[in-house]
Parts: sequence; C-alpha cells; structure tokens
Amino acid sequence: MSDDEVWCDRTSGPHAWREVGDGPPVVFLHGLGGTRASWNPQLRTLGERFRCIAWDMPGYGAAAPLDPLTYAGIADRLVGLLDHLDLDRVDLVGLSFGGMHALHTALAHPERIGRMVLCSTSPAFGMDGTDPEAWRASRLAALDAGATPADLAAPVLDAIAGRPLAPAIRSELIAAFARIPTEGFRAAVACLPTNDVRDRLADLVHPTRVVVGALDAETPVAYARVLTDGLVDAELTVLPGIGHLSPSEDPAAVNRLIADFLDRHDGART
Repeated sequence: MSDDEVWCDRTSGPHAWREVGDGPPVVFLHGLGGTRASWNPQLRTLGERFRCIAWDMPGYGAAAPLDPLTYAGIADRLVGLLDHLDLDRVDLVGLSFGGMHALHTALAHPERIGRMVLCSTSPAFGMDGTDPEAWRASRLAALDAGATPADLAAPVLDAIAGRPLAPAIRSELIAAFARIPTEGFRAAVACLPTNDVRDRLADLVHPTRVVVGALDAETPVAYARVLTDGLVDAELTVLPGIGHLSPSEDPAAVNRLIADFLDRHDGART
C-alpha cells in the first residue's frame, strides 16, 4: 500500500493537514524546518492506533499565513483546526518550534489539550546567551543572498542531526522543508525568539513527556531539564547518540515513547 493510500492530505479555509487513523486524536506540530510531511515516520506507525493529524503551521506548506505571526496567533489557529475537526480535546506532539507551539496552546487553551510529548524544544529562547537579532540574521543570511528554503534543506538538516539519517527519511525531510514558502520562513524566524514561558510552566498541569537527544546542540539537554523541572507533571527521556531531529533519527524509539506515554496516561484523555 502506498503512502497516499495510507493517509489523506486536506485543506480547508486557512488550515492544511495530513491525517491517518481512527483512534484517539493526536496532533503533530513540526519544527522551523519542517511541514506536515516531516512526521511521516510517526504517521506510518502510530496511525494504526491513533488518529494522527500533522498540520502545516500558518504560512507553511499549504496553510494560510498570519500577519503578524505570533505564538498567540498560532495557538488560536491550532484551536481553529480542532474546532473545524469537531475535536474537543487532543494530545499534542511537538518538535522544536512545534514544541513551543504546544506549550503556548496549552497555556492559552488548557481545556483543549490532554497530554503532550515535547521533542527537542525549549521553554525560552536564548538561555545560552544567544542574541535574538544575531540568531535571526544568521538564519536569514542565505535567503537574503537569494537562496530558497529548498536550497537550505539538505545542509541544515544534515547539520542538526546527531547521526546520518536513513536515506529514505532524509529525502522526505528535504522534500518537507522545500514546501516552506520563503515569506513563511521569514515570519517564523521573526517569531521563534519571542518564546519565553518559564514563569508560566507551573500553570501547565498536562502530563508531559520531554524527549531530547544527548547530542542536540540546538535545544540541549540542559534546556530540557529546565522545561521538565518547571512543569507540574513531566518526565524526561534523553536519547543517546541522537541530535535535534529525534523523531526522524530514531523513529522506532520515539514512536514507542509516544505510544507508551499516551497509554500510561490514558485517563488524561477524557
């Protein structure tokens, strides 16, 4: 069976998403360099047990942009998708920038979220002293020189992975990155450094599993510990030999972590 027979790609109004499965709903939120197809390794496996919904964030893939792009706007757009799908409550799985979206959504709309799995993410930008303007400039330098997100895909993905990606998964990730419109990427780069929810983590009572690669240089283990320690009900898993792209570097391990965590906290779904 081909992938297009396994899942369905949909657009409606400002929303665009990929979904598969008929079980409890789980929404997957991609990172700065991804789109809905970045979660293919999860949808192929977890779609057998869950209703897996992988969205394109605003301005990415086929999703309509937000102007300005803010975390509050992203959270509201995500809840708008839940309303469109008649889903009262869902679990969230977020990677990097998508993990930040999950945190902001759970803070703004706590009743709509059950459990969270946060991979390679951070409660705040610049905890290592990185200057936001310098970071933005570095991320946009190639675009300013005339490159496109498609041109950036391979070198960026290879640089942040802790080990070589499986060829088929690498090809899918490159294709997913290439679906990012240039203006959408610029808006996301402007938005990302405004993240700081450290003083609100204790407001989040949602059971949460924090996952980080031991070799992650983008959102290192120290960031994950701050996040885990600040949340009310959280556990930390560190994956040895893995970098920033944990769901793609070791899909089998991450899929098990997601499924096992959701099974153990099944009561939080209702």
